[in-house]
Amino acid sequence: MITYREVFAVREFRVLFVARLFTIIGVVLDSLALGTVMYAETRSPLLTAVSLFGGPLVQLVTARYLLASSDLFRPRTAMVVTAVIGTATAALQMLPGLSWWMRFVILAAGYIAAGATSGTVVALLSDIVPKAAFVLARATMNITVGGMQILGYAVGSVLLAAAGPTWLFGVAAVVSAVAAVWARVGLSDRPARATGNVVHRSKVVNRELLGSPVLRPLYLMMWVPNGLIVGCEAMFIPYAGHHAGYLFAAGAIGMLAGDIILGRFIPQAPRDRLVIPLRLLLAVPFLAFPLSPSTPIAVTLIAVSAFGYAAALPLQDRLLEHTRDDVRGQAFGLSTTGLMVGQALGALLAGAMAEFFPGSHAVEWTIATMAILSLATTALLRPSLRRSAV
Repeated sequence: MITYREVFAVREFRVLFVARLFTIIGVVLDSLALGTVMYAETRSPLLTAVSLFGGPLVQLVTARYLLASSDLFRPRTAMVVTAVIGTATAALQMLPGLSWWMRFVILAAGYIAAGATSGTVVALLSDIVPKAAFVLARATMNITVGGMQILGYAVGSVLLAAAGPTWLFGVAAVVSAVAAVWARVGLSDRPARATGNVVHRSKVVNRELLGSPVLRPLYLMMWVPNGLIVGCEAMFIPYAGHHAGYLFAAGAIGMLAGDIILGRFIPQAPRDRLVIPLRLLLAVPFLAFPLSPSTPIAVTLIAVSAFGYAAALPLQDRLLEHTRDDVRGQAFGLSTTGLMVGQALGALLAGAMAEFFPGSHAVEWTIATMAILSLATTALLRPSLRRSAV
């Protein structure tokens, strides 16, 4: 079985790991600063929420027309350009006197660039590490994202209190610049995976991927049950108030545990058979929320549920098995974009549903209903998912 030592022995994986680390910290700091500025200037919870979570909807448009960039650009160039644009957008947010709509234009520019090359990192990862090590390497990158989000918000909160959001934008710009330099110096210059017109190829390959009877159920299983459970998580603050931080932390811990255990200790064959059980585990604990569990019990339920997010690892392994090399970047980019859009739509659906349910337990019943929808989706997709089994 592949070990962490073997994965980190690959020099370019170490470079990619550190570059991703700096990239995530820059995104977190920029997001925290923008949300703070937006609320301070507009006092609008809606505009603040859109500034924090609306970016994936921009990527939905990007995916239709520009997603082939993940295969048409040289991987190192794509990573460097995306990081440089992240540096520029963070620096532009520092300009005084910006209106809220100008801040959204700058935000959208960053998401367009990130969305166009969203499959680059995972596709490059599949080139850098041996095929047998892909799942562990991907799990390690997932752990990096989760850990850096926690660290980034912690450090960002301290910097925000000490220096204010303008300087936080500056730190985000510097961190993104470091990611660009690190990738440029440390990664080999590999050729593009494909050639052609980016808009035409984006449409054609998207149609091919989503039209495949093997890949379509795979994508839907990645996106829909997961997105509905994110809708449950969107209710944590209304449910727990100032204790919501414990619920979010429990979810992060459960997700990290799932990535570590499934990625490191479970061989491929049994891991592949765990897709459906893990998707069920993701939803079942939330069925208890109409009983209004106390915070300690809710924390335990959420940690158990979040372990089910690890189903993404065998699903991505199947995606790797069933896609050609020349479309792999776009295939993983579509996976990432659909996942983020599904999460955004799940949160919006849960928020609207909570307004619909009458009575004082509207939030609890919203959480349970989203979980039931997730279970139903998993059950409906199970027969067609067998076509992609490794």
